[in-house]
Amino acid sequence: MNPFSFATTPRVIFGAGSITRLPEHAAALGPCILIVSDRGMVETGLVPQVAEILHRAGHAVVIFDGVVADPPESVIMEACAMARGCDATGVIGLGGGSSLDAAKLVALLAGTPQELGDVYGIGLASGPRLPLLLAPTTAGTGSEVTPIAIVTTGAHEKKGVVSPLLLPDIALLDPETTLGLPPAPTAATGVDAMVHAIEAFTSASANANPVSRALAREALRLLGGAIARAVHQGGDLEARSDMLLGSMLAGQAFANAPVAAVHALAYPLGGHFGIPHGLSNALVLTHVMRFNAPVCGDAYALLGGDIFPALAGGSEPQAVIDAITTLSADLGLAPRLRDLGVPREALETLADDAMKQTRLLVNNPREVTRADALAIYEAAW
Repeated sequence: MNPFSFATTPRVIFGAGSITRLPEHAAALGPCILIVSDRGMVETGLVPQVAEILHRAGHAVVIFDGVVADPPESVIMEACAMARGCDATGVIGLGGGSSLDAAKLVALLAGTPQELGDVYGIGLASGPRLPLLLAPTTAGTGSEVTPIAIVTTGAHEKKGVVSPLLLPDIALLDPETTLGLPPAPTAATGVDAMVHAIEAFTSASANANPVSRALAREALRLLGGAIARAVHQGGDLEARSDMLLGSMLAGQAFANAPVAAVHALAYPLGGHFGIPHGLSNALVLTHVMRFNAPVCGDAYALLGGDIFPALAGGSEPQAVIDAITTLSADLGLAPRLRDLGVPREALETLADDAMKQTRLLVNNPREVTRADALAIYEAAW
């Protein structure tokens, strides 16, 4: 067995209603807490509820609600300025993956003299950071257990900060906070989590490991059994619980056995056309799987049985790909790039940008050339 390392959030709290017990876990965040979230979460009432819970426990609370999907550098810097201006002693990220990623970077940059531009890449953050608690309200990114934060830089490009310092002190997962998520983002974020597990299981990273593979399989069992119910019966708390736990397990898997070509090809779709990350992954997933199948078809067949029990026992990889295509349609996800307004003449640019994602492409089980990337986009178009 090859040597490997495995790191994750040191404390995970899971359970319906656990958000109301936040003060039990917030003492380490100090007297002044910055909540990092988005306007939509404020309007749901959850952010004011959490602020009031913390106020009653004796904390001063400041709310930053300026996070947007795929947050640009300006949003991160605005939130950091707020954290420094109020002398925040701790940070809570509350919301979807963008809010959690932003909270990670705010906690890091508000506690260190480093600038954002200094920490793009792998292992360049030196810290220290402020105490950090992350509470996801979507079941998709697994950001609460990953050492990664993604930022939109310039007009169309994304960059990542990868550092164990970004792992929060506490991840608090309350499936009740996901009950109000509409069907479309429930579907997109759910497929995002499934992609995390599939790519972690087949990752060619030097740190690919049996722990990540075991977590990926359990994540897919939970996600495959719950995603349709969570989308079509949004008030099903059991389904929401399975989705949130499955998303976290997938996050732990890919945080240590990193994702690959699906994500590399998805990022340019978000950067150029504003397609939500989970949906971008869904649009290219089966086409990347078809490309990879000659080298990891057996793995796909195994995972297919975890997602779809009817396929257990040795289905062909194409049967798994077909089942995922059918599932995506049932969830209401757009099947083609053209359905999202991507013009065919943009595919060349998308392929160029995908090839810049070397951090991800190196983990793919089959080498991807620019011609391969273009062919995958054409198949998805």
